[in-house]
Amino acid sequence: MSVHIAEVTVDESSRVVVDHVPFKPGDRVEVVVRSRQALPAPRADLVGSVLRYDRPFDPVAQDDWEAAL
Repeated sequence: MSVHIAEVTVDESSRVVVDHVPFKPGDRVEVVVRSRQALPAPRADLVGSVLRYDRPFDPVAQDDWEAAL
């Protein structure tokens, strides 16, 4: 499998054009489009939010689980 990565800008008509790809006419290719904008880390807002742990080794939600006997 050959991979070609290109960074392009979406034009005014919301189109993306990738020129000079290393494939022959008629080749089937897969196109994946993703944003290059930096996204905030999913847990960035949690950094520094825990000031201390009360009983960190106690079980959590122990009564919410049913054991098959």
